[in-house]
Amino acid sequence: MTGPLGHVATLLALLCAVAGAVVAFLGGRSGGERFVGTSRRVAYVMLAFVAAAFLTMEYALVTHDFSVKYVAQVGSRETPLFYTVISLWSALQGSILLWCLILAVYTALLARSMAKSGASGRDVAFSFGTLFIVNVFFLVLISFPANPFGTLNPAPANGPGPNPLLQNHAFMGIHPPLLYTGYVGMAVPFSLGFGSLLAGRLDPEWPRRIRKWTIVPWAFLTLGIVAGSWWSYEVLGWGGYWAWDPVENASFMPWLTATAFLHSVMVQERRGMLKMWTLTLIIATFLLTLLGTFLTRSGVLASVHAFTEGLIGPFFLGFLGLVLLSSLVLLAWRGEALRSTGSLDSALSRETAFLANNLLFAGFAFTVLLGTMFPLISEAVRGVKVSVGAPYFNQMSVPIALGLVFLVGVGPALPWRKGSPELLGKKFLWPGVAAAVAGVLLLLFGVNKPLVWLTIVMAVFAIGLLVGEVLGPAAIRRARGEGALRAIAGVALSNRRRYGGYIVHAGVLLIAVGVAVSSLYRREGEWTIKLHDAATMGPYAIQFDSLWAKSEPQRDAVIAGVTAFRKGSQVGRYYPRLNYYPTQREPIATPAVREGVREDLYLVLMAYDEKGQHATIKAIVSPLVGWIWYGGIVMGLGVIFALLPRRRRPLEDAAPAVTGGSREPVGVGD
Repeated sequence: MTGPLGHVATLLALLCAVAGAVVAFLGGRSGGERFVGTSRRVAYVMLAFVAAAFLTMEYALVTHDFSVKYVAQVGSRETPLFYTVISLWSALQGSILLWCLILAVYTALLARSMAKSGASGRDVAFSFGTLFIVNVFFLVLISFPANPFGTLNPAPANGPGPNPLLQNHAFMGIHPPLLYTGYVGMAVPFSLGFGSLLAGRLDPEWPRRIRKWTIVPWAFLTLGIVAGSWWSYEVLGWGGYWAWDPVENASFMPWLTATAFLHSVMVQERRGMLKMWTLTLIIATFLLTLLGTFLTRSGVLASVHAFTEGLIGPFFLGFLGLVLLSSLVLLAWRGEALRSTGSLDSALSRETAFLANNLLFAGFAFTVLLGTMFPLISEAVRGVKVSVGAPYFNQMSVPIALGLVFLVGVGPALPWRKGSPELLGKKFLWPGVAAAVAGVLLLLFGVNKPLVWLTIVMAVFAIGLLVGEVLGPAAIRRARGEGALRAIAGVALSNRRRYGGYIVHAGVLLIAVGVAVSSLYRREGEWTIKLHDAATMGPYAIQFDSLWAKSEPQRDAVIAGVTAFRKGSQVGRYYPRLNYYPTQREPIATPAVREGVREDLYLVLMAYDEKGQHATIKAIVSPLVGWIWYGGIVMGLGVIFALLPRRRRPLEDAAPAVTGGSREPVGVGD
């Protein structure tokens, strides 16, 4: 009965989504608030049915109900409970079910938020209708072509378990939910933008509202990408974290356009500029999430992440085309009504920096899109399969990335409207001196790779500018008698959106430095070592101590005991292993990693002899690679700080005078 119950729940959720869309669009046409209120209540009911379907599938997985087709596909009695639970999103149908749940949660949250704020109007009704249409599409998938609740009779006694790669590390329980929460959440700002286009107006509160609903999924998408890089680093045994894989690119492209949007919408809110461009960016972001999902689930591109089973690729392609065509028609139809009222006053202004920022992000997204899609285009046009590898992406993206690193610091330092050369000279002086000193020190310490040198120097300059934006207002507070820490805290708390954005920028700089240094100063070696002997690489010595086999319920493993020394001193014992799964012909390596702020030592067991007298060990030393993960955490903390509710205090009410009279709308990335 488990399968039919789950399927009935998805069908009822689909009926709710259709009803919600119809009622919301009726409210948009008639302007009746009663319709909008009804559609909000329908959102809660829809969420209840989707949650029921999700929990039904989890119950089927945990109880090993192999009469359910999806359980027979990804479940097994030997799989540990944790991996059994998360196996729900380890294959095509289950991942779409998770997608439906997250989308239904977002829909209910939007309904609650709109009701709480009292937002109303035709644009709100059309936005709800649009979001319900997105729900309809995914619920149609889960109810018919990607139905996970199909049944088998007779039921098999056991199943193969999840893909071995997806049960080889606990990060599988973190990375997909984070990424999906970011991916799916982009449907909300898209719906808000599309609804406003249908209504033919942008409410004065529209930029603030849509920015809030973009920052949250953007933060989850950021953390999902970083977690995915960490998962790749920890699981795949190659010592890298980004390979320009098509599905990696599919998550990166909407992140780029969403980041551009977060900057563009601030210009719109502050100056009334870039209205059409801002709407285009958020529509492009949603389109790129659909494209990425199509690439992942259609099997048209080879990827370690791709789900190639199923026939839902044409459904995604059709929906993608429908969204693209309707968006273009609406943008052309409402173009005159969205004419910007503001204009660019000076090249030395924050608006100019944000415009440059947007052009770089858009160019970056187009570069990645072209490289990702070129093999498909070439095969379709010429009938020849070609591949676009890392050299293309690295060569094209490095100049753009350096420009963005420069703007990370310069953008916040520029004033709105117009800045004077004298003021900017004062702001740039000490950061410039710090960058110059850093450049000299780097050369003295032997940093002779131009890209690494330039990245670090620019990062120091940008950090100096960000610090100056805090210390300048803090100095005014200190002149009033406040202590140093209290003054800095007072400045940060006076405008959490702005200074939360600066924290995010600091995280970006950490990632940029980590990527540059770990990529160009990585060292590796591979040796076949006799038992109790050692191999050396730079200051490290790798000693092979032991080898043994271990049997676990879902797999067997061969584990090497390795002692690592640095400059003659022992730094630890490590246990790289090869895991053997019944459904996988080749073993999967689980590396042992000694993580550090300065550098990581990464050890992989590559091969061994049957008697355990020799083992082939690969060692990789990656300097500053941990800064990538730290940078992602810092970015997440910056978003949390920016979104914290603000408590007004008498001291903060005087903040305009303290912070240079700045109460302009700012936000993450400002």
